[in-house]
Amino acid sequence: MAANSNFMVKVTDAKLPDIQKALQQAGISVRSIIEVFKEEGKAETTEKPEEVK
Repeated sequence: MAANSNFMVKVTDAKLPDIQKALQQAGISVRSIIEVFKEEGKAETTEKPEEVK
């Protein structure tokens, strides 16, 4: 009997079809892929915060 497993994969600059295709090419049967959270890139600033007087 095959075991069903759930994994969470964190990726950078990848699309869902690309992940599915890569897993299938590795011989992994994909039952479903669900996007749980999408984190937008944050621009880092070098400015100092203004002082509150």
